[in-house]
Amino acid sequence: MLKFSPILLALIYGLVMYRFSAWRTAKMLDQQSTELADPEIARLTKSMAKALDIPRIRVHIYEIEPVNGLAAPDGRIFLTRGFYRKFKAGEVTAEELASVVAHELGHVALGHSRRRMIDFSGQNAIRVVLATVLGRILPFGGVWVANALTSVLAARLSRQDEYEADAYAAALMVKAGLGTGPQKRLLEKLETLTGMGGRGAPAWLMSHPKTADRVAAIEALDARWTKLPEG
Repeated sequence: MLKFSPILLALIYGLVMYRFSAWRTAKMLDQQSTELADPEIARLTKSMAKALDIPRIRVHIYEIEPVNGLAAPDGRIFLTRGFYRKFKAGEVTAEELASVVAHELGHVALGHSRRRMIDFSGQNAIRVVLATVLGRILPFGGVWVANALTSVLAARLSRQDEYEADAYAAALMVKAGLGTGPQKRLLEKLETLTGMGGRGAPAWLMSHPKTADRVAAIEALDARWTKLPEG
């Protein structure tokens, strides 16, 4: 039993840290956000809400400048002030911004926050086991190798979540009568809008898939849906 103690402790630590992180994130968002009141965005979210058969979709503005959208652990959807500024400046259309909302709704609907809690706890356990085993083989590099391998695993799981959220968003955009065009255009703009694009990191280590791969996956969905019989 004692030999499994490090793994159990790692799992408990991961769970506690996730709970603390979720609490801290919710508190920070409460303090630095307000509900978005924009008639153009509201018109589009109303169409998506109708497609989902729910009363409304609330979108909040998170008062930070980096361009991003996020789904909080409690299910709320946020766009950053920086992203909204891009919209007001004409760099992003209302439909493209709506596709970000749809993507974040996908993370909520697919339970990615809950799954990441399990993943986070499990990754800590894996890190402890690998560090213990590799530390005997590589006394000076075992911990580094364990951290690197665990980071690769986390990045792969995160990329899978992004593909799933993209697929959800594509289906929702189509059902709401907006199509996948805005979603694909927004993805193609993201590298410029964020000023990042994953430079310096190989695709397999990035937490988000390559833009071209994401667009191709959406186009594959378009092709599949086009072939489906009506009715």
